[in-house]
Parts: sequence; C-alpha cells; structure tokens
Amino acid sequence: MNYPNVCLRRGEEQDIRKGQLRIFDNEIDWYDDICEDGGIVDVLDSREQFVARGFFNSKSKIVVRILTRDREETIDRDFFLRKVRAAWDNRRALGFSDSCRVIFGESDGLPGLTVDKYADYLSFQTVSLGMEAWKDTVLSVLIEVFSPLGIMERNDLPVREKEGMAQKKGCVYGEIPEEIEIMEHDARMYCDLLNGQKTGHFLDQQENRGRIRPYVKDRTVLDLCCCTGGFSVHAALYGAKSVEAADVSADALTMVRRNAALNGLTNVTTTEANVFDLAKQYCDEGRSYDTVILDPPAFAKSKKALEGAYRGYKELNLRCMKLVASGGYLVTCSCSQFMTQELFMKMLQDAAADCGRNVRLLELLMQSRDHAAALTADQALYLKGCILQITD
Repeated sequence: MNYPNVCLRRGEEQDIRKGQLRIFDNEIDWYDDICEDGGIVDVLDSREQFVARGFFNSKSKIVVRILTRDREETIDRDFFLRKVRAAWDNRRALGFSDSCRVIFGESDGLPGLTVDKYADYLSFQTVSLGMEAWKDTVLSVLIEVFSPLGIMERNDLPVREKEGMAQKKGCVYGEIPEEIEIMEHDARMYCDLLNGQKTGHFLDQQENRGRIRPYVKDRTVLDLCCCTGGFSVHAALYGAKSVEAADVSADALTMVRRNAALNGLTNVTTTEANVFDLAKQYCDEGRSYDTVILDPPAFAKSKKALEGAYRGYKELNLRCMKLVASGGYLVTCSCSQFMTQELFMKMLQDAAADCGRNVRLLELLMQSRDHAAALTADQALYLKGCILQITD
C-alpha cells in the first residue's frame, strides 16, 4: 500500500533511525498535500529514502508518531492485533495477570494508546489523532484478546485538545460496575473506573507498594497523599502497628476506609487535610513516625512550572524527614515528568541538608514494570522515588 510522504530536513533522520519515536514540526522540510490529519504517512529522509511510517497530524507539534520502521509492514487490523498480543504476552511473562497496564503507548509500539486491565475489565485512553481514527479497530482487537466484561473510555484528558480532539468518557463495551475489585499482591482493592484517578487506579505504583514490607512491620506509618489507600492498605497488611492515611480528598479517604474494611484491617485511620499544612502542623507538634510515605500528585506539569515545583517538593520532603523517628524510613516519590531522577536526588540532598539530619539511600524506585519505558521515550519514564533511612 502506498502512503503519502513527509520529508525530513537534512540530518533529522539520524535520531529516527536510532529509535526516536516522535517527529516534531521543526524537523520537517515538506509533506504531500494529500497528507490527512489522523492518517498514516511514510517518512523520508532528505534524499527521499524511506525512514519510517506513522500517524500524521499537522495541527500538533508532534507531526508524526512512529508506528514502524519496516517499509513492508502494512498498518491494518492485523498490525494492531500483533502489537496487543505481544504486549499482553510480555506482561504475563513478567508475572502480571489480574490488573496491570497492558498497553503503554509508544513503548509498546502503539503511540497515543493506553490500556489498563482491572480484573475482567479494561480502561483505555487515546491521546493521538491517529490512534483515535483506529479506535474502533483497537476496541475489536481488545475484545478478541481479552474477552472483557466491559471497556471504559477515559478520554477526559486536556492533552487531547492539543491534538484537536474533545474530552469524553463512558462505557463503550459491555457493562462497567460502579466499583471493581482487583487483587494487588495480597491486597483486595476497590477501583472506580469512571471517576477514579488516571484510568481508575495508580497501577504504576503496584510493585513499589509490594516493596515496603521490610519498612513497615511493627512500625507506626504516616501515608501522605494516600489517595485511595494503596500504600496504606499494604502497610497494614504487612504488619504495621498503625497507619494514618492523609489526603485532601474526602472521597478518596472514604475509599481508603472501604479498602481497609475489605481487607479486614482495623488499624488504618484517615485524616482529611492539605498535606503541606498537616506536615507543618505535625512538625510543630513534635510528632514522629517510624515510616513516612509521600506520594504527591505531579507538581510540575510543564517545564515552566519546574522551579516552583522544586520548592514544593523540597519543603514537603524536608518536613517528612523531620517527622521520621531516628532509624526510621521515608518512602518518597515524584510522578512529575519534568522532575528528572537527577533533579529529584538533588532536591532530596538539599532537603536533608536544610533539616540537619543524616539520611542514607536504601532503594531507588521507578514505575512498575508493566509501565516499561522505551529508552528513546524520555516522557515515558516519569515516576521516580527513593526509600531513605534517617539515621539520627
């Protein structure tokens, strides 16, 4: 099949051949008049030799999103079926089954598509115009591969507007209950696929929640920005003396209590408060905890917001360090894409220096392996964290 052409400026093909998955507007020399937004194009180098094939959108800064570098590969239903099956086989080989991310956009060769599995249900997002054009095909493939009881569309994302698409959400196949129960390690958790965070739950922290076991047994735990209680429930199941789950959202805390009850836990309490104010208050009161968990929302959603976000992360982590009893632990994370691992570590070093405590690094954390990031897709490696020990 012949596709319209997009021609790169001289030298721009080198990054594509090295694995770069996005082509920006300033990298393009010309494109055919018949190129359609949302359609598929062939990418040529300055000598008009084939480089790659991908989705086209002239209205986006990301003009082409790469699908394949194989000139012989046709983009059809079989292409999507192969990609989805390969992604699911990979997750199962890593040990995932009940609930996980099964499609992570470009990292799985499907740019602009996210699909999460929650037990017998799926939740998906499409953030590229090209993927939106293939949505019906993608849905038929998902039904064939997973035989789900229901599929939820969670396209209530502002980023879609940059691609010229409206926001929307709702059940597009089968039925979706108000709450779905999943298994995460030893924990049973309720998820709200219609209104919950992301596609219904923070699956990217799944493996990190399993890693806190050595740091919570027989300890008092404070979980700040607890959302629906993923870390709190795991801490209690892993033998914590007590767990205080704090969040600004009353609805989230209601879910924390329901998730605790679902697991038969009686040592989880909830506190509704702004965590900045709460951390300051607890420091002023001289409180201390054996383990503090801090998993705040993204403070830096753009490069312009990074300076203010850095100050916010530092202030919150400094106060959390002060709240940890000597010999205790701080589990701290950032999901801000623009807060790189290097910058995150510098922030923690600055916070430790300013609070005058000795801090050592025990573990580095990242997003769960079902969210594996292509090495050339910097934006896909967004979650980072540390497990620290306060030694004095």
